[in-house]
Amino acid sequence: MYSFNFVMLTIIICGLVTLLSRILPFILLKNVNLPQPLVEYLSFVPVVIMSALWISNLFVQHLGHFPSVNWTNLLASLPTIIAAILSKNLLVIVLVGIISLALIQVIL
Repeated sequence: MYSFNFVMLTIIICGLVTLLSRILPFILLKNVNLPQPLVEYLSFVPVVIMSALWISNLFVQHLGHFPSVNWTNLLASLPTIIAAILSKNLLVIVLVGIISLALIQVIL
């Protein structure tokens, strides 16, 4: 029973820490006006994070060798990029990416 209680306590504490780390910045910055240069700087954060995730999934790391291209992700990226340029709607972009990756994996 000790290990069950330890695991449950760990899950609850991790959940609280995750919840606080996501909500606390909103609570602290709710009534604060940030300087305009900082707001402009922070507006690029989502684009940089998505670009880093996208680029990191385009390559497969091999120990001692150069990374190789993940062709399924690269091929699925093409219609997704086109959907992003045309629609600028996150839901459409995600759906096109998921569907194109699924179709490519079925075909290949």
